[in-house]
Amino acid sequence: MDPNRIIQALKGTIDPNLRIAAENELNQSYKIINFAPTLLQIIMSEQVEFPVRQAAAIYLKNMVSQYWQDREPCLGEVVFPFNVHENDRQQIREHIVESIIRSPESIRAQLTMCLRAIIKHDFPGRWTAIVDKLSMYLQSQNGGSWYGSLLALYQLVKTYEYRKAEEREPLLAAMQIFLPRIQQLISQLLADATIFSVLIQKQILKIFYALVQYSLPLQLINNTLMTQWMEILRAIIDRDVPAETLEVDEDDRPELAWWKCKKWALRIITRLFERYGSPGNVTKEYYEFADFFLKTYAMGIQQVLLKLMDQHRQQQYVTPRVLQQCLNYLNQGLSHSLTWKQMKPHMQTICQEVIFPLMCYKDEDEKLWQEDPYEYIRMKFNLYDDQALPATAAQGVLYKAARKRKEVLPQMMEFCHQILMDPSRDPRKKDGALHCIGALADLLLKKRMYREQMELMLQNYVFPLLNSPMGYLRARSCWVLHCFSPLRFHDELVLRNAVELVRQNLIDDKEMPVKVEAAMALQTLVSNQEQAKLYIRPHIRPVMQELLHVVKETENDDLTNVIQKMICEYNQEVAAIAVDMTQNLAEIFIRVLQSEEYEENEDKTVMALGILSTIDTILTVMEDHKEITQQLEGICLQVIGLVLQKPIIEFYEEILSLAFGLTCQTISPQMWQLLGVLYEVFQHDCFDYFTDMMPLLHNYVTVDTDMLLSNPKHLEIIYSMCKKVLTIDAGEDAECHAAKLLEVIILQCKGRGIDQCIPLFVEAVLERLMRGVKSSELRTMCLQVAIAALYYNPALLIHTLENMHFQHSPQPITAHFINQWMNDTEFFLGLHDRKMCIIGLSVLMELPIRPAVLDGVSAQIVPSILLLFLALKHLNASRLVNKPNLLANAGALDEDQNEEIPSDEDEVTENRNAMQQQSSIPTGPTAEEEEEEDDDEDNWDNDCFEGTPLEEYSTPLDYDNGEDEYQFFASALLRVQSTDAAWYQCLIASLSDDQKKQLQEIYSISQQKRSTAAKCQ
Repeated sequence: MDPNRIIQALKGTIDPNLRIAAENELNQSYKIINFAPTLLQIIMSEQVEFPVRQAAAIYLKNMVSQYWQDREPCLGEVVFPFNVHENDRQQIREHIVESIIRSPESIRAQLTMCLRAIIKHDFPGRWTAIVDKLSMYLQSQNGGSWYGSLLALYQLVKTYEYRKAEEREPLLAAMQIFLPRIQQLISQLLADATIFSVLIQKQILKIFYALVQYSLPLQLINNTLMTQWMEILRAIIDRDVPAETLEVDEDDRPELAWWKCKKWALRIITRLFERYGSPGNVTKEYYEFADFFLKTYAMGIQQVLLKLMDQHRQQQYVTPRVLQQCLNYLNQGLSHSLTWKQMKPHMQTICQEVIFPLMCYKDEDEKLWQEDPYEYIRMKFNLYDDQALPATAAQGVLYKAARKRKEVLPQMMEFCHQILMDPSRDPRKKDGALHCIGALADLLLKKRMYREQMELMLQNYVFPLLNSPMGYLRARSCWVLHCFSPLRFHDELVLRNAVELVRQNLIDDKEMPVKVEAAMALQTLVSNQEQAKLYIRPHIRPVMQELLHVVKETENDDLTNVIQKMICEYNQEVAAIAVDMTQNLAEIFIRVLQSEEYEENEDKTVMALGILSTIDTILTVMEDHKEITQQLEGICLQVIGLVLQKPIIEFYEEILSLAFGLTCQTISPQMWQLLGVLYEVFQHDCFDYFTDMMPLLHNYVTVDTDMLLSNPKHLEIIYSMCKKVLTIDAGEDAECHAAKLLEVIILQCKGRGIDQCIPLFVEAVLERLMRGVKSSELRTMCLQVAIAALYYNPALLIHTLENMHFQHSPQPITAHFINQWMNDTEFFLGLHDRKMCIIGLSVLMELPIRPAVLDGVSAQIVPSILLLFLALKHLNASRLVNKPNLLANAGALDEDQNEEIPSDEDEVTENRNAMQQQSSIPTGPTAEEEEEEDDDEDNWDNDCFEGTPLEEYSTPLDYDNGEDEYQFFASALLRVQSTDAAWYQCLIASLSDDQKKQLQEIYSISQQKRSTAAKCQ
């Protein structure tokens, strides 16, 4: 392989004028043996220009990720797809670790991704040698090889990070070698504060975190070893950061290695405490370790964190992430008496001098509000934003402390009250006080003492601030009303004022962050307060228009939820503006999709999904307004067309839901045209989205059956989709849906002349059945299509079966079908499936010309039907019994709900007591009781009572005027009795006395139903 030729091609990919030709050259070369190793040589050659080396690294990474894994030909193909040749793989495995050690950072990033892919496919099977290679470099006295080899080791550990414990054996065997060495290395480097040393320490901490964060390997890390690691972690958290780091700009300090080291040490200890070290909250294998952790380490670590938080309190710099992790650790400590007792003397100071300032409006908030209010909104609603993290963690600690430790809530409420009462206090402190009170709203509303004062508090301290000259206080006051929206107002005037002030802030305020908070508050007040809904009703048009304007300006996804909820609250009023609203939403959607940053910005995708969901809500609410739905159709089709044209696969589910909404009442010619477009889409992305297409396809079959049958192309498209799903391995869920759709067509078109389709439908499902089916659901669904065909036209089905042969079964399939059906009657679940099975068996026993196989199963037919009736009876009874009690929780707000625990108790003590009480309650019958109950007809599995998910796809059988299974079966059996006494005796000969009694009950119910039906006519 000529390296110069590849170098020239790589150089061409960087030049826009030469890119296409260069890419063609590479695409013709990459399959040649020795291409990939040559790329690696180019990457490592210092004689090659750096951009070319980078391009080579990216190309190699893409090659490894696509072509390293052994791949088999697709179904029906003979040629094996391209894989990197084993000789090339061997050369790359031989040199990749050295390349990572020697390469500069930007190239190293690509090579480590290569290494991850190689480890994933080759370790341990083809590449145990990586362990020896890494061990050699880590044991080396040459420190220059440590960082690169640690990066390589990190890829090994990351590959197994989320595997189940039993799948991690290869990693744990390797870590037996590596763990002592990296512990020795980090201990040796602790005293060295140079950047080289700290980077290595950080990488070792990342390795340890990946090793323990999902599963703690106790066989690898015993208590002695853990103690040594905890000492290392404590020392890293406790040590000072070099003074010169303060000269770095504050925004850049979190990226410094010294702070990142502390962050990773804190992530490890917080994770260990939360997941493995918290007695009562851990799984059984960690019981012993949790007790050991709490008694041995928890307080010592907490002492260091209290010191770190005190430094922050004294205005010494601590990065947001480090502060967040400290607060998360304290949050966990609140549950345990040991750690709480140590924390308790400091708690008031922590609440008032650490947590409270974090919850106040800050200089950086003001700067962002003034410079970019839209970014301010995004940051405040993004809980994972770095700047928001400490405030979110602080709020979590405050809430849990107030909920679990009785001293905290009264002290904090008094502290906030004093601030709000003082007119001369710093407005930012007032923001912090309201932030704290709002964060505690859930608790305050559960305690009568506070609940009864809240109305007055809102009136005295919140309402005035809704007109404050400071925008952030107006926004905060709206947020507080949002938090207290479930409050039961005693004075209607106070509620009216609250709603009016918030409405004014939404409509008239000039500051966008205020409008956003006002929108949230207004919606929650309307949803929680019936009177508020009435107050807003006359203003709904300007309110909805303003909400749309704010969404358009901010592209905030939370506001699309607000609009959806308001639409549901005011569905009648929205009818007048539904078309304008949908047009506006469609314009926003198109603008979002066509914005330059759409591809890079995940928030834009979330926003676009929210808009589609809102349009869907409007469609649902307007379902009964036919003329409005017709106007909405054109707008929705524009949106659907844009998504399909691009195509944007992640929105398929939503646009299919829109199409479903447009076809629930009638189906226009434009919507019938869409069926053809969807078929084209289906050809490319069929399996992933067939189940999402199902509700729409069901509408095409059931809403306008005349149009479906008027054009053979329509039915052909739907059949082709189902056939393809059933033919190629699409997964059993999609296959169940495909079979269900075929059943729906047969039942919907009974008597409508689709005889030519029946053999095709039956062949599709039975061919799938003969290939072997794992789940009983798919098996019964395939059978059900043939059963529906039997009901449609018995003679046609039998003729079809008798003439149907499959390669591996030369005999006609009739016997196989009937035997399988009789074996599976117990697996027909839900109302529809059991009803279909009963009707099918009734038709089967009444066949004028019986297939020979029926003689062998004659004794099973009626008992199977009786069991199905019994299951239906229990299902109907259970649905009546299990209706939710909507009044059960009424009045709960009137009683105090106390979750506090005494200082000398653990939160988990309560959990354990509850578990012990539960375990003392009998959980089920003993073995002897079970034997006694075996024959009891009431001993039914609750799962059998539930309907199946596919039952939502209704058929004429399921309508109120549909076939009645009691009358259908009774009539069929009586006709057999009168026309073929010998066959009738075969059917009922094996019935027990109980079964005969049940048969008489079915006759009686059938007669009652017939009489009732006659009276209604």
